[in-house]
Amino acid sequence: MQRKFLTNLGLMLLLNLLIKPVWIFAIDRNVQNVVGALDYGFYFEVLNFSFLFNILLDLGITNFNNRNIAQSQQLLNKHFSAIVVLKFFLAMVYIFIAFVVALLMNYKADQMKLLAWLAFNQILTSFILYLRSNVSGLLMFKTDSVLSVLDRLLMILFCSVLLWGHVTSVGFRIEWFVYAQTAAYGITALVATLIVVKQASFRKLNVNWPFFLMIIKRSLPFASLVLLMTLYNRLDPVMIGKLLPDKAVGPHGDINTAHVQVGIYANGFRLLDAANMIGYLFSVLLIPVFSRMLKRKESVEKMVKLSFTLLITVAVIVALGCIFYSNEIMKLLYKEHFDQSSEVFRLLMGGFIAVSTTYIFGTLLTANGNLKLLNIVSLIGLVINFTINMLLIPRMMAVGSAYASLITQFFIAIVEVIIVQKVFKFRVNYHYLFTLVMFVIGVVIFNFLSRQVSLNQLGISTTEHSWLLNFLGMILLSIGLAAALKLLNIQAMLRIVREDR
Repeated sequence: MQRKFLTNLGLMLLLNLLIKPVWIFAIDRNVQNVVGALDYGFYFEVLNFSFLFNILLDLGITNFNNRNIAQSQQLLNKHFSAIVVLKFFLAMVYIFIAFVVALLMNYKADQMKLLAWLAFNQILTSFILYLRSNVSGLLMFKTDSVLSVLDRLLMILFCSVLLWGHVTSVGFRIEWFVYAQTAAYGITALVATLIVVKQASFRKLNVNWPFFLMIIKRSLPFASLVLLMTLYNRLDPVMIGKLLPDKAVGPHGDINTAHVQVGIYANGFRLLDAANMIGYLFSVLLIPVFSRMLKRKESVEKMVKLSFTLLITVAVIVALGCIFYSNEIMKLLYKEHFDQSSEVFRLLMGGFIAVSTTYIFGTLLTANGNLKLLNIVSLIGLVINFTINMLLIPRMMAVGSAYASLITQFFIAIVEVIIVQKVFKFRVNYHYLFTLVMFVIGVVIFNFLSRQVSLNQLGISTTEHSWLLNFLGMILLSIGLAAALKLLNIQAMLRIVREDR
């Protein structure tokens, strides 16, 4: 099982590292720079609002289905035709609730129009994730890897034409960005449907009310967990938009609108969201792997250590590097609001270490069915996030919301680690923990030293972006340290890959 995990993780990471950085840096970033922080902040607030009710599209069915198909693959034929109908009904509920709440929050006509498209995109995304849960549940990880990047690849093509193809005489508009997403999601959903229909030997849709009620009842613990996690991860921009007035004096005396502050938060959040995709890919692979191992009563300790070591090593290097070089990164990526954006970015990337931890330990607890505990922890995390946002956003704007995110993420991570230790009673490996601490200290030192090195002193001419060489040097030294401490043990991983099991 470790061999299957490593080989397919490698493929999925390779495809995502080829496609998604292009999407983030060449497309998404350029869209924000072209339309400006105000228009992008308008879009980002409504986008995150549409995420808040996303669970109504699924009610935990995707996670429940992934776990069940991984344990009993014959259930695909029985469940697929009925779940498709159920998700159609859930889509109607989602649209109704989202628009009623938007009206109660006094959303304006332009916000409602954008919400209509973004809500439709959420429906398509939810359907794609459900289809992929069947594919990964069947352990068709190569196919799932391709599906995981297909929508982004299509969006890159569509947005490239709109941004640089000179197909229109007017400037790029944020609405076009949303339309391109709709087209990409639609095509991906069609491709995924064809794959699953073939595997399920699908013949006709099946309206089965008793089955619907059974699925919803069994999925509700997953649904409440996803809802709470979505709220404490996506509530920040919505609260910024609603707690701040249309015009507000920023911390440096500048005049900002609420949407500008949401745009500033989006600047810092974008790279965190991109980095989180690495952890998400781990969880996608680990849910069926953990589920199958637990059903067979196999020990998961080695798999937990392997996956956590790989992910936390990357997380520490990325997070600390972004914290030390936040000003330079924000100036490289964006045209305005560098100071606040870099402060938000530092705080959010600090939380990446915690988020990466939850992707391993939270996934294990989900696969083991410890949903009540996870729901309690997530509810407390939501209360913490909401309270800190209420206190800090009026005083510190986007930066205050970043503090709320950082504190919430570390609370969740620490508690989940404690719960896993209590439930599985893993042996406490003090040598391993000491090694992790030494690695973190080493990466901090490398970052500090890399900022002190002057390339001119080394006889290398410098430019505005010469810091990238220092940054690259820090990464290489950190990777070398991870290998020296055997956190990245290439020989051991190659042995696992070669094992014939």
